[in-house]
This record gives sequence, C-alpha cells and structure tokens, in this order.
Amino acid sequence: QVQLVESGGGLVQAGGSVRLSCAGSRLAFSSYDMGWFRQPPGKEREFVAGIRTRARYTYYADSVKGRFTISTDNAKMTVFLQMNRLKPEDTAVYYCAAQYTYYRPANMTADRVNYWAKGTLVTVSS
Repeated sequence: QVQLVESGGGLVQAGGSVRLSCAGSRLAFSSYDMGWFRQPPGKEREFVAGIRTRARYTYYADSVKGRFTISTDNAKMTVFLQMNRLKPEDTAVYYCAAQYTYYRPANMTADRVNYWAKGTLVTVSS
C-alpha cells in the first residue's frame, strides 16, 4: 500500500552535485520523519540525513554535514536530498526511508524504519 519511489541516481564526477527525489503515496507524510540511508559497496547500510517533516527540522550524519541538504515538499509528499561536493566515498545505493515521528531527539535508525524505497545507485567517479 505505502510506496516510496526514488529518482535521480546515476553517475557523477567527484566535486559534482546530484539531487535525489523520493515521492510517497498512501502515506500520512507529516506523521513520519523522512530520510535517506546509503549502503556503500561491501559495507552496511548507514544513516545519511533525516527531516521531521512538519517542522522541517533536519539532522545529518557527520560525514555529509555541510555538503548534503535534505528538504521536503510536504504538499507533494516528496523528500529531496541535494548532494554537493561529492566524493568517491559517497558512492552507494541510496535508500529513501520513512520512520514514524515518535523519537525525541529526532533520529533515524534502520531497525526503526517503517517503509523503504527500493534504492538508487549513485556512483561518484574521480
């Protein structure tokens, strides 16, 4: 029933930028933190960025602070991830995620995520 559909992945050069989008359907969007996880080759899935949708409060992994920006269009139930100054180590499958907005302070963990997108590959070449 609930679906999260991503777009925007692909091949980019180091130092470049890409914007990922994730559109939700049949989801009470404002009742969830929306966010992004990623899984680099050979590594475990890790948190990247999250947003408390109503307040637009954002939080980030240390590895992407200052380079990535998460935002939403709540009316369209869409979350974005603007990725700037990309590095080869950013190469990963990126997963859009929805987690019920229950936890305070705001945080997202993979075991608490309620819904996942299928993942989109971002490859950063040097």
